[in-house]
Amino acid sequence: MRAALALWRSTHPGPTLVVTALSLGLGIAAGLDAWRVAVLVIAVFSGQLSIGLSNDAIDSDRDRRVGRSDKPIARGDVSLRAAWVAALGSLVIALVLTGWLGLGALAAHAIVLASAWAYNAGLKSTAISIVPFLVSFGLFPSVATLSAPEPALAAWWSTLAGAILGAAVHLTNVLPDLDDDRVTGIRGFPHRTGARWSAVLAALGIIVGAVAVVWGSANGDVQRVGPLSWVFAAVVMVAAIATIVLAVTRTPGRVLFRLVMFAALVLALQLVLSGGGLTG
Repeated sequence: MRAALALWRSTHPGPTLVVTALSLGLGIAAGLDAWRVAVLVIAVFSGQLSIGLSNDAIDSDRDRRVGRSDKPIARGDVSLRAAWVAALGSLVIALVLTGWLGLGALAAHAIVLASAWAYNAGLKSTAISIVPFLVSFGLFPSVATLSAPEPALAAWWSTLAGAILGAAVHLTNVLPDLDDDRVTGIRGFPHRTGARWSAVLAALGIIVGAVAVVWGSANGDVQRVGPLSWVFAAVVMVAAIATIVLAVTRTPGRVLFRLVMFAALVLALQLVLSGGGLTG
């Protein structure tokens, strides 16, 4: 039981559950049957487990060097071998399950997972560290729409919003760990940009994403935009503008990180509840 709990903590439970919940919302928004939604959610959950476990397994030596006591593998609560077995097993389960939903869904999910694993394997230390997030989150709505009996790629606006959501997550998720990353030689895109401008870029992107969802889901007819969509868009923009103001006027800190992540989560909800068809 202790080893199982340690493995669970190594999966990055927060992001794993958030992305899984997002898949549930997208599956429902795409109009999938109940069984397809269930398979999609379990497949995405398994894939996210593999991403989190592989990340901590690859980073275990680095985490030990910087004294990351919150990392079970680095702390020795679970063996590196067990983490790799669980990561690869979860990856296989994710792909097998997605295969039941169709070849298109399988291809899209495989690219999503390959992109995320590539980030873990080394792209996180490069100037193009943001690319896997653009690819994985941009394709994510299509994993849901391609799981339908009549598969289709997601609409351009949902793809754009997904990619922007991924970029915002990357630009802000690393902010609390910038100092530790510098010690171990991690020099991704946000590290080169700096905490302040990473937050500004994330906030600007989120504003663009909110506009894309409002405009795209209504096919350019503003009169068709529902009240709920306007409310979500307004919340996103207020949070994003506040992020920009704080980033410019204060030293970046935890408050800034939480604010931009809040805006990103609201953007995700706006995408799911936009009221427009996800397919183009």
